[in-house]
Amino acid sequence: MSGNIGEPRTRHCEPKATQSRTGGLLLDCVASLAMTMTLALSSVSPAYAAPLDILDVEGDIPKTAASPITGDSICLFGAPGDPLTLTEAVERALCLHPKTREAWAAIKVRTEAVGAARGAFLPTLSASGQEIRDGNKTSVQGHGALDSRRVTSTYTEGLSLSWVLYDFGGRSAAFDNAAELQAAAEANHQATLQQVFATVAKDYYGAQAAQGAYAAAVETERTAKDSFDVATRRVDKGASPISDALQAQTAYYQARVTLAKAEGDWRNAMGTLAADMVLRPDADIRLSDVEQGVKPDAAFQESVTALIDEAVRQHPSVRAAEAQLKAAEATVRQTEAEGMPNVSLVGKSTRDNQPVSEGLGLPYYHATKNDNYIGLQVTVPLFEGFTREYKVRQAKAQSEVQAFTVEEARQQVGLDVWTSYQTLQTTTRNLSNSAKLLEIASQSYAVAQRRYATGVGAMIELLNAQSALAGARRQKIQSLTDWRSSRLQLAAKLGQLGMERVEGE
Repeated sequence: MSGNIGEPRTRHCEPKATQSRTGGLLLDCVASLAMTMTLALSSVSPAYAAPLDILDVEGDIPKTAASPITGDSICLFGAPGDPLTLTEAVERALCLHPKTREAWAAIKVRTEAVGAARGAFLPTLSASGQEIRDGNKTSVQGHGALDSRRVTSTYTEGLSLSWVLYDFGGRSAAFDNAAELQAAAEANHQATLQQVFATVAKDYYGAQAAQGAYAAAVETERTAKDSFDVATRRVDKGASPISDALQAQTAYYQARVTLAKAEGDWRNAMGTLAADMVLRPDADIRLSDVEQGVKPDAAFQESVTALIDEAVRQHPSVRAAEAQLKAAEATVRQTEAEGMPNVSLVGKSTRDNQPVSEGLGLPYYHATKNDNYIGLQVTVPLFEGFTREYKVRQAKAQSEVQAFTVEEARQQVGLDVWTSYQTLQTTTRNLSNSAKLLEIASQSYAVAQRRYATGVGAMIELLNAQSALAGARRQKIQSLTDWRSSRLQLAAKLGQLGMERVEGE
């Protein structure tokens, strides 16, 4: 009767080893060294014990989510400025908005994938080790002299080497795929920054317009109150019918309703702007007066055709789609290469101390066995159940889909540039129109007020002039903020938004 009992054990490296098995001690020391390095890295960064960037692939990762636009900004902020400038609002949004940080993190993911693809060109080396305590007992009936019993500890240790030397371009295609996806992530990050930049600029000017509209509503309410007071005095003196006072009073309360709505719109717009900067909607924010800021100094002369052509070539969304197309084409090459033979350099070195015996019942002797080999290995896929062919077809179909995506991105960019350009042209012309309209409406109201006060004009004339003046005030504010917003929206559609665009805001 015979029996075997295996008991694997974990061994530890000792500074002063007393073991005679040099190979076993070496494996223990390797394991101990790996654990020591892990603990050391953990002490440097408990949250994320990342290894060193040995293959040097992380150099192009932006330092912050906003770095491609803000440069050396460290993305640390205190309380919002008083008043809050567009520059500060944009910096806060680019640094802190979840969309920009998500796109930034995606670059890190793709960059590490490039490192993994680059590492595929290097050899792989693995170590293995095992130690077993073995109890063996043999009983031979009628021949007690042949009985035996022994307890031994045996170990096996080894090193394995594998290095792919040639694979018909499979690794190169995988690297190209990873590199293009990294480029796509970088372009998508740029596009996201442009989008968030344009959004916060639009919301900033929207809040400034709402603030201006609220101020205009306050002024309109005051004007309506003045007209009501004049009408009341004339009625009290018997110079005007009671209907004049009632009409003026109606206009006054209509102005108060408009004022309440304007205040609500203003507070909603301020909450939206605060959310863009990842602040509470009720954050204490104050904006500068709408009249302070950039104004047009010359007509926009550049050809819209040239703008469209430039945007189609350089816009980040187009570059991202083109990089995705190149990555899809690389995937086709990689999938095809995976079905081809590959040549690898392989090697292995093992050592064990398995005892040997000359025969049953004879004593066992300590022995050491070494097994070493090195050579070339050729792997030829012969049949994969036709899966390779369908994977190649799938990759080609995906590449075709991505080609259409590129075309769609180009068309969308061209349309966006065209509509943004036309909007800018319209708002530029309306700036002078709205300014002239306000000037005329102010004069008209002043005349109507004097005519009514002297008993020459009618109440309806005064109310019409008052209403026209209120509308002109709102139109002037809206035209100015629309122009400021549309110039930045055009820059965003061109993919050229930068902090220099908000100078003189």
